[in-house]
Amino acid sequence: MSSRFTGPDVVAEQLRAVDYLPDNAIASTVFLADQLAKPVLVEGPAGTGKTQLAKSVAQITGARLIRLQCYEGLDESKALYEWNYRKQLLRIQASQISGEDQAWSDLEGDIFSEEFLLTRPLLEAIRADDPVVLLIDEIDRVELETEALMLEVLSEYQVSIPELGTVTAKQTPMVFLTSNNTRELSEALKRRCLFLHVGYPTIEREREIIQTRVPGISSELADQVARIVASLRDIDLRKTPSVSETLDWARTLVILGQETVSEHETLETLHVLLKYQSDIDKVRNEFLATKK
Repeated sequence: MSSRFTGPDVVAEQLRAVDYLPDNAIASTVFLADQLAKPVLVEGPAGTGKTQLAKSVAQITGARLIRLQCYEGLDESKALYEWNYRKQLLRIQASQISGEDQAWSDLEGDIFSEEFLLTRPLLEAIRADDPVVLLIDEIDRVELETEALMLEVLSEYQVSIPELGTVTAKQTPMVFLTSNNTRELSEALKRRCLFLHVGYPTIEREREIIQTRVPGISSELADQVARIVASLRDIDLRKTPSVSETLDWARTLVILGQETVSEHETLETLHVLLKYQSDIDKVRNEFLATKK
C-alpha cells in the first residue's frame, strides 16, 4: 500500500488547507494510521470535530467517504450486509411456475449469489475499488454484540459471508471510529485501533478555529467569544458548549452586527450556546453574582 502522507507536518498542512485546524496529536495520529494501516478510535465530547476529522481526511486524500451512523439496535443487516429476501422469493416462485426441475442445492447456489446481495457500509468499504475513508460514527451507541461484528473488518479488512466466502479489501481504507464515551468500549476493539482523544481546544486554538470558520468576524470578537466559552466550560453545566455551538454563537453575533460582545449580548444570546434552561439560569446567576 502506498502512503498517503509523508509526515505529520504534511497532514497538518493539508488539513489546514480545508479549514480543519489540527493539533500535533491529531496530525501525528492520522499519519501513523496511514503508515500502520490501522483504524483510529477518536474519543471526546460531542461537537469537538471528531466526525469532521474523518470528512476532512477524505477531502484531502480525494477518497470517497462511507459513513455508518451507529444507533441502538443497529445489527448485521444494516452494518454489514443482508440478502434481498423478496427478490430471492420471486426467483424461487419463478422457478416453480416455469416447471424447472432444479435441485435445491442448485437453486440455493443461485439465490445466494452476488445478484441477491445487499451491501451495507462496512461491506461496501471493503469491496470498494476506489480509495475510501470509512467513518463508523458514535460506535459507543451500539451494543457489544454489534461491536463484535466489526472486529474482523477492523483487524483484517475483510468480511466473512457464509454463503459466498471471505471478501477481502482490494485496497485498505482509512477507518475512523468516533465515540462520545457514553459507555466503555471493549478491549478487543481498542486493541485494534490507534487511540486519539479530541477534547475542547485551548483558547488560542478555538480563536483560530473561529476566525477560520466564521467569515467577517473581527479578531477582537473571535478572542472574546473563545474566552467567554472557555469560562462557561468551567461551570458545572448539564451540557457544556461544544466547538460547533461556539461557531454558531460567533456567527450569530456577526449577523447581529457585533464587533465586540458585551455582557448584555452574551446574556441575550445564551440560548445559542446552551441547550437547557437550567444551564441558562445557572450562567445568568453566575454573571449576576460577579457584579455584586
